[in-house]
Amino acid sequence: MVANPPHVVIIGAGTGGLCLAQGLRRAGIGVSVHERHATRADGLLGYRVGIGPTGSRALRECLPPELFDIFAVTCARGPRYFNVVTERLRQTASFPLRPDTDDVGAERSVARMTLRQVLLTGLEDAVEFDKTFTHYEQRDDGTVTAHFADGTTATGDLLVAADGTHSAVRRQYLPHAVIRDAGTINIATRIPLTEHTRSLLPERVAQGISLVFGAGGTMGVLHVMEFKWDRNGDVKPGVAAADADLLRRWPGLRHDTTRDNINFIIWSTARRFPADVLRRRGDDLVRLAQDLTHNWHPDLRELLARSDPGSALPIRVSTSEPVPAWKSSTVTLLGDAIHTMTPGRGVGANTALRDAALLCRQVRLAAAGEKTLVQAVADYEAAMLPYGFARVHDSLHRSGTSGDDRIYRPVIGRLALLGARGYFGITSRVPRLRRKFVDDFYTYRGEED
Repeated sequence: MVANPPHVVIIGAGTGGLCLAQGLRRAGIGVSVHERHATRADGLLGYRVGIGPTGSRALRECLPPELFDIFAVTCARGPRYFNVVTERLRQTASFPLRPDTDDVGAERSVARMTLRQVLLTGLEDAVEFDKTFTHYEQRDDGTVTAHFADGTTATGDLLVAADGTHSAVRRQYLPHAVIRDAGTINIATRIPLTEHTRSLLPERVAQGISLVFGAGGTMGVLHVMEFKWDRNGDVKPGVAAADADLLRRWPGLRHDTTRDNINFIIWSTARRFPADVLRRRGDDLVRLAQDLTHNWHPDLRELLARSDPGSALPIRVSTSEPVPAWKSSTVTLLGDAIHTMTPGRGVGANTALRDAALLCRQVRLAAAGEKTLVQAVADYEAAMLPYGFARVHDSLHRSGTSGDDRIYRPVIGRLALLGARGYFGITSRVPRLRRKFVDDFYTYRGEED
């Protein structure tokens, strides 16, 4: 390290921002994180995020070893299958996935709330909540100062925007950057996992990630989330002794309200939703989801009926447009703050984690005196922009999350649906194609170039 290592100010305590903070602190670099939500339990944190090899590698690089072990222990049971089913619960395809015994090579099911508690562990003194960022100032001495709505400030050598799709930092720094409506809307719900709700799902659906290709252009996804602790927050019987010891010693468990559940999300083109959908909540939103799935299998409709109304949330899907490279400075961005992507390929969190690990590496080089801090930022941005916006493109155009996708059109949509079902059906039944599909799945979620 040089005599005066840089201090980094991070705006936003999401997945990418906290991973970066962990990596910087591990390297002995000063860091502070400022989050607009009032407490560590606020925000959209209850739903599943899939962490693939790219994300796991970044976490292993940035987290202290024991904290990475805690991350692994707090993941839900790994999915055994990737399934495609019809709205009548008929199986179109089922692909066996790799076991989650590999620390970084598996597909992990993670609850956003739980991941936040893991990433906050050991950073309690560095994270300030209830800090709404308003603007920043870059000073003549090379420092940058963040200003907050309560009148306080934070000054450092580098300001990192990790404040998500609606980034206030980006609005000031890159006012020409465009976030646009992708044309689809999700209704996300959670259903408590009980013996009865589990019985409503076919075995492979209960043990996997399942896409519902519904007739009429309404789609869905189901994830069953089972953790190593029970509804009281106590470690379940049968959990391996080492895992149980980690969980009992981990202070984050007492802050985590996540319990076994079924994530059930439906989506379609925005044209199918009422104009006020984004203002609806609770039972009203659940009823809307039931109306949109009136011709679905009774078991799927019963799952919706058993949703926790407080968990029901409408989400307008957004996407970034590529931003031309800019002159690097003491402000930079990571994750959704720069490359918001639809959930179509499930790599948004993984890409944010990749950003965090890459930026941490570059800041470490600057702290060691091997390059200037601005050059470190420039090298980070030169690598991040191409892969980030490649993922944005894939997520929008190769997943059915664009409202203009053929599958949502009145007549051609039926043909597109039949084509999609046919593709998955054939691919899953031909051994060579099935192996290639699974290999490609992990390759894409583990790419580093």
